[in-house]
Amino acid sequence: MRDNFFNERTMKQLLLGAEAIALGALDGGISGVYAYPGTPSTEITEYIQKNRGAREQNVRSAWSANEKTAYEAALGMSYAGKRSLVCMKHVGLNVAADAFINSAITGVNGGLVVAVADDPSMHSSQNEQDSRVYGKFAMVPVLEPASQQELYDAARYAFDLSESLKLPVLLRLTTRLAHSRAGVEGTAQRTQNLLNAPYAPERFVLMPHNARRQYSKLLEMQDQLEEHSENSWLNSLVPGTGATGVLAFGIAFNYVMEVRQAYGLDCPVLKIGHYPLPRKKIEALFSACDTILVAEEGYPVYEELLRGYFGGKNIRGRLDGTLPRAGELNADSVALALGLAKKEVTPVPSIMVNRPPELCKGCGHRDLYEALNTVMSSHEQHHVFSDIGCYTLGALAPYNAIHTCVDMGASITMAKGAADAGLRPAVAVIGDSTFTHSGMTGLLDAINDRSPLTVIIADNDTTAMTGGQDSSANGSRLLEICRGLGVEEAHLRTIIPLKSHLAENIALLGEEIAWEGVSVVIAQRECIETAARKKRNPAAKA
Repeated sequence: MRDNFFNERTMKQLLLGAEAIALGALDGGISGVYAYPGTPSTEITEYIQKNRGAREQNVRSAWSANEKTAYEAALGMSYAGKRSLVCMKHVGLNVAADAFINSAITGVNGGLVVAVADDPSMHSSQNEQDSRVYGKFAMVPVLEPASQQELYDAARYAFDLSESLKLPVLLRLTTRLAHSRAGVEGTAQRTQNLLNAPYAPERFVLMPHNARRQYSKLLEMQDQLEEHSENSWLNSLVPGTGATGVLAFGIAFNYVMEVRQAYGLDCPVLKIGHYPLPRKKIEALFSACDTILVAEEGYPVYEELLRGYFGGKNIRGRLDGTLPRAGELNADSVALALGLAKKEVTPVPSIMVNRPPELCKGCGHRDLYEALNTVMSSHEQHHVFSDIGCYTLGALAPYNAIHTCVDMGASITMAKGAADAGLRPAVAVIGDSTFTHSGMTGLLDAINDRSPLTVIIADNDTTAMTGGQDSSANGSRLLEICRGLGVEEAHLRTIIPLKSHLAENIALLGEEIAWEGVSVVIAQRECIETAARKKRNPAAKA
């Protein structure tokens, strides 16, 4: 972890792609980073939190309650004239979408960069959505670097671009780039902006008459955005003489160049890392080649657009099956798409049997699910609605304790809907961090409707799934929140999920699950991993 002052540049540093963005943002003069932890974006914020220079420069870096609050706070810092970075994974952008889309209409003041880490192949996610769709939707610049060094350089560049255009800039990376390391060379630190908050209600008050005018300005800027893309260092042509050309986006460029070198190809490759598309460069490639392979990581966002634009031109990619429609690309899939036989390699012998993930030995969730399963087994219907966290592993054997996990906060609202439909009992399991992220409003709906459901908050005093970051609420604060939302005191209860408490936990859960009203049971037991870290280093805050 880099822990030196910003102006020390004595050697290249070996950084994850996520860390390269963090370093580029620090050296770009940010005054704050806002984020909710989510793999594969978490390390961006963690790098800044652990950086001594960032602390000495008073760079704000605490975790936010969710991605929407993070984005709005970053926009507020931008409004005040400072540079701000907001980070999230791809599904987090769904949560922040309202603020993100509308910030393209208001525009920004200080540079605002949203770093979004997509997860093709769904290594740790519910879907593999492509954040470039949001960039097109908002009509803002999108940068998609192809290497760790480019991520660093693009992070710095993005803040300058944001301030010159007065627009937010989306910086996209994917899991493979976020979680691999390479040497990164930094440059001198830029000083932070001075406080400079404008009085500009005509921009920032999105009443219809202002919004219509601002939207027209955004539309008028699109030619300017395209001109920036035409001249961007992130868009460049690797010349060649072959009849087949390749349009390679972001990290896919690396796979294309690996194949090109391995097979001695001479195909022209147009590397794209800055959107909107550089129309002139693309038209030149299409005019020089008979066939174009579109290699983009994620959805066929631009392949689809180019098929419409160029009509009958021979375009190949994910849409026609030349490249796989789902999952990550790699050198082998690109080679096959170019009509090349996969090179024979010696298979690696399988000496290990795959093992599914499981709850940690000694985890309190194990004891919670044992008690819950015992109670639910006495009911004919025993559906349990759960949420996103390490407790989701309760869906696997030997517990098989939960039956849904859709999105952040959905456990409570889905249980409410099922209860409204007549399902009894209706039980939701949600973590402390997920509850404050997006579960509180669902509980409020249930209270307002007097829906008969039981909410179990698995409070392990941290955001455990992503490495033990601070939770927005736990313990007594969760009790206070539930009281404030209107949970009746008689049905707001706590348990300690331990083997020694199994009988009393079964009895208490049984009482609340049988009650025809809103009840909340908070299962309080610290994550064993964060507890172990504290024991090893008492001075460190988990």
